[in-house]
Amino acid sequence: QVQVVESGGGLVQTGESLRLSCTVSANMFETYTVGWYRRAPEKQRVLVAQITPDGTSIYVNSVKGRFTISRDNAKKTLYLQMNNLKPGDTAVYYCNLYSLTAGASWGQGTQVTVSS
Repeated sequence: QVQVVESGGGLVQTGESLRLSCTVSANMFETYTVGWYRRAPEKQRVLVAQITPDGTSIYVNSVKGRFTISRDNAKKTLYLQMNNLKPGDTAVYYCNLYSLTAGASWGQGTQVTVSS
């Protein structure tokens, strides 16, 4: 079973930065599409950013220009650099892995709170 562990969340003020990390136990990590989702209070979990095995990344419009997703295949780690944070970014952030053969795996989430 794939283990997925997020870290890096916390409480920051508007305009500050955080970097989330997601460490994975999966073999052949480089073959997975990996991404970050978030669930704001009383809302559904939604995709924030995703990066494919070939390095192609996509972002939800609300974070474009502020968040950067990256991966280090040698370390089996996914990152999300979040700059210029806003109160609307407050949510639990989840790491997700997906492949056609292995299916999807999720971490337990890390809380990000942005105060105004």
